[in-house]
Amino acid sequence: MKKKLNGRRQTREWIMQFLFQLDFNPEPIDIALQDFWEEKEPSEKEKSYAEEIIKGVVQRKAELDERLSVYAKRWNSDRMGAVDRTVMRVALFEMLHREDVPPIVSINEAVHFAKDFSSFQSGRFVNGVLDRIRKDIDRPARTTYKPRGSE
Repeated sequence: MKKKLNGRRQTREWIMQFLFQLDFNPEPIDIALQDFWEEKEPSEKEKSYAEEIIKGVVQRKAELDERLSVYAKRWNSDRMGAVDRTVMRVALFEMLHREDVPPIVSINEAVHFAKDFSSFQSGRFVNGVLDRIRKDIDRPARTTYKPRGSE
């Protein structure tokens, strides 16, 4: 039995489910999102984050796929497993466009979902591709926690 997720991880799972579904059943995103949320109970914060990531990934899908293809040596994005491709698109979008999410967190979450929803080997593949990309991104892999008022 799968334990209940909460917070960002649950939100990322919803993002993965939605994007995976959209790949196979393309429809207008606003209609698809409305139908998708009927079955879920997200907080406004979770829903807002999810929709920002979903819309960003959809809008930049070609750019994300091109970069994934370059770094996934000998693997065009259309040859990748659908789950692997989806989790890497989300992680890559966060790495490139979300300053509030350290790249290492995006990679770890992608590996987690690849292992859970695809295969153990997928986790290694996803980690390798995203880590190569991370090395070429001009931002720290991790951020140092600074308690409020310590600036």
